[in-house]
Amino acid sequence: MSADPVLDFMPAYGAAEPIAAGVRRLTARNGGPLTFRGSNCYLLGERNITVIDPGPDDDAHVSDLLAVAGAPIRRIVVTHDHADHVGAVRRLSELTGAEVIGTAPDATRSFYRPDRILADGDTVETEAGPLEAIATPGHTAGHLCYDLAGLGLLFSGDHVMAWSTSVVVPPDGSMADYMASLDRLAAIGSRTYLPGHGGPVVDGPARVTELKRHREAREAAILRALDGRDRTIEEIVAAVYIGLDPALAGAAALSVGAHTDWLERRGLLRRDDDRLSRV
Repeated sequence: MSADPVLDFMPAYGAAEPIAAGVRRLTARNGGPLTFRGSNCYLLGERNITVIDPGPDDDAHVSDLLAVAGAPIRRIVVTHDHADHVGAVRRLSELTGAEVIGTAPDATRSFYRPDRILADGDTVETEAGPLEAIATPGHTAGHLCYDLAGLGLLFSGDHVMAWSTSVVVPPDGSMADYMASLDRLAAIGSRTYLPGHGGPVVDGPARVTELKRHREAREAAILRALDGRDRTIEEIVAAVYIGLDPALAGAAALSVGAHTDWLERRGLLRRDDDRLSRV
């Protein structure tokens, strides 16, 4: 049996790997159940560098990033403000003087402060070409993807990945928004997606369709788990996620919570304290 190219993705830690003309990837050494092999940061350009998602606040990783850049880092562009993506922003900006551009920060997270907040359709000029911001709320309320149209590449952050589905955690995350954002990406022409974790998504539109079907199937499974009885979120997880790695139980509960919130908003579920039942 051939190896799974997604699960077998192994980055060359400490090295910037060429992805396309003027685009390189550096993966941080912060692998784990929710980060796979580590957080990807992307370097655009050769003489004036734009970094997309500089990664975690880790001494070795920041040193790696500065070493592999090979030229001045002028811009730091951010997809969303989770610590594994923006932890290094403040230090990298202080060390390089780079402008910080991207998503609006969540008020509850204080470590990320952009110089310029992007709206849907705004562009950032880079040496590799213009990046167009695409509003893709869902994983977080302010999540942005970036389309590098000239190369047919889309930097998909944590919204679309090959190795896993995105974690959606209300209230910052929203399953309704997540699904609508998948529809938005389906209309974008770029085919190759470069995600925040794992290797490239080689057929982005097909992966978007797969993710939609997966979420719809998960919703149907949750409703089946509630046939004829009421359950808590934890009981739904146990009924739906058979053989789940215990390390992922918390993430599964958050995902089920996002699904049930959306089902409740559509009038398909009702909630009585911590128990849910079908309408």
